[in-house]
Amino acid sequence: MERNTRQRNAIREVIQQASRPLLPQEVLEAAQTQVPGLGIATVYRSLKALAEEGVIQGVHLPGENPRYETVGHAHHHHFLCRHCQRVFDVMACPGNLARLAPSGFVVEDHDLTLYGRCQTCVTTAG
Repeated sequence: MERNTRQRNAIREVIQQASRPLLPQEVLEAAQTQVPGLGIATVYRSLKALAEEGVIQGVHLPGENPRYETVGHAHHHHFLCRHCQRVFDVMACPGNLARLAPSGFVVEDHDLTLYGRCQTCVTTAG
């Protein structure tokens, strides 16, 4: 286990306080308010270490760079704003999707991503 550094603590705190999954660049910008000299390479190393420690997890959406959120969320899905490219948690689920699978298939898991414009982008577009 790697030691906790000021940089890693700032990165962990940024992700824990975020209300949505963050890109490494978003983590960098937010953590730089606490650690001004923080660089993107340190963010990537810390994200990897925190993921290996089981503190955070990657959110992988089709065609998108991974984002990161804390571990321990209940089963949930995501909303990708096509305007600002931010991703938000959707704490709802349509339930058992086995009925959509071809006959004889067994659904073991599912992932759902909604696409559109977030509340901020809808409001600013008028």
